[in-house]
Order: sequence, then C-alpha cells, then structure tokens
Amino acid sequence: MQTNDKANYQEGAVILINKPLTWTSFDVVRKIRNLTKAKIGHAGTLDPLATGLLICCTGKMTKKINEYQAQEKEYTGTFTLGATTPTFDKESEPENFKDISHLTPEAIVAATRPFIGEIMQLPPIHSAIKQNGKPIYLLARKGVDVKVEPRKLTIKEFEITGINLPEVSFRVVCSTGTYIRSLANDYGAELGCGAYLSSLCRTRIGEFKLADATEMEDFISQYAAPKTDNQ
Repeated sequence: MQTNDKANYQEGAVILINKPLTWTSFDVVRKIRNLTKAKIGHAGTLDPLATGLLICCTGKMTKKINEYQAQEKEYTGTFTLGATTPTFDKESEPENFKDISHLTPEAIVAATRPFIGEIMQLPPIHSAIKQNGKPIYLLARKGVDVKVEPRKLTIKEFEITGINLPEVSFRVVCSTGTYIRSLANDYGAELGCGAYLSSLCRTRIGEFKLADATEMEDFISQYAAPKTDNQ
C-alpha cells in the first residue's frame, strides 16, 4: 500500500515499482528520493531496456536491501534468434547473422536443457560490474580489454513459452546474479545460430510480485496530488 506521507517514507517503507522502459533503476530511485526526501536504495538493478519489478526501500527498510536482492527472481521476455550483439541485447546493433530456417520447435525447446540447474555463467562485458572502481561497461565502450570471470549460479526453470521466429518467448526462474542477456547469448550459441535479448520483464523477486507493483506515473501523481476524503 502506497502512502503520500513524507514522514512515513523517511521512517521506512518498501515500494514496489514497475520500472518504465528506458528508465535506469537509478532514475526511479532519484525520482522517489526527490518526491519523498527519504534515504532510499533498490534491491537489484534492471537494465534500461528492461521493465518490471523494482523493489525500492526507504529509511530503516534500506537494511533489508541485501536480503531482498539475494532472493530468487523470475523473468519473462523474448530472445531474437539468428544474430548476436556486442551487448547481448538491443542496446547495440545485430551482427553475425545466421540462417534459422532449419530450427524446429523441438530443437528450440531442447536447447534450454543444458542451462537448467547449477551452471557457470560469464557476465557480459557491457555490465555494471566494477574493476578498479569503475563499471566495466565504461571500459568496454572505450575499447579497453575487459576480462570477467565466470560465476556460479542456478537456473531453476527455463521454459520456452512461445515461438514466432525469429523471436522466442521465455520464462526463467533463477538465482541472484544471473544475467539474462548472457543466457540469451549462451542459448543462441547452444542452438548454433546466435541470439540476443530483445525484451525483458522481471515478474517476481522472492515473494514480491510485479502484479502488486505501482506504475511510476501513478506513484508520481499520487504523491504530487494526494486524495482527500471528499475526492
């Protein structure tokens, strides 16, 4: 339940937001901070081209951020098959085009199986992981040779929910630290044709669900113009 009481936010609250497309997670945090004047942080970054559940914690509830961030996450979205991109998503131009006319639904589904369970995943070099105090995506953009180490993680569920080539729709349940962009790239390699992430929505973090989140526009309007008993 959202409240427009600035004091309540400053004391401590958990705010579930559906992050808008093209907004950074920090854009959301900054907007809420400006409205509430509260100490605030978020539990798990979403890329600008992703939408979905962003947990924002204010006041004393910021102590819960690490706990929430460590919880299991669920995502839905689409992969585009037949090409790759340097960023593993739509932030960069597709390249390395390959024919996908031979792909069958059975092959598309079967290619998910090697990724279910405990796996090692190489994070994208275009990510916010820091080296020497700087996010590696800044180094990558400058052409600096960036090296990342594979990370152990768990993919609990990975299912193909729709096929409309070159796009396939998916649902993934995974541990914290999973890069769905990297999963797209690795899945494309498994198919032998390449793939990149073309849309992404985070639908759940632990017990927190996107269905219970507030649209950013609604949060702004509710806070800026609170209702009275006569309205």
